Amino acid sequence: MPTSSSCSVHETPLMTEVSKPWFVYLVRAANGALYCGISDDPHRRFEKHQSGKGARFFYSSPAVALVYIESCRDKGEALRQERLIKKLRKSAKEALAASFIHAGDALPSG
Repeated sequence: MPTSSSCSVHETPLMTEVSKPWFVYLVRAANGALYCGISDDPHRRFEKHQSGKGARFFYSSPAVALVYIESCRDKGEALRQERLIKKLRKSAKEALAASFIHAGDALPSG
């Protein structure tokens, strides 16, 4: 798992820095493949992917789930982290996706 960066797994939309953060994200396609990208708004970018726009990767198999988001301090750091993640084996990318906690999943039911 890439850990040598200043990026952190994004669990809540808190912004403590003056500059706008960038994010590295993983999207699962309908065929099970994982797509890695960067954005300053990963949820909006995921909606683009779902609509068939934003990446040719999803032409053959539509985007079905945003499975991982990692916050980075700036675009350059996000690009570096994206390169590291893209070099990982699929099993390591699956581990990242499995470790991701969606903000809504942590809320108590009731």
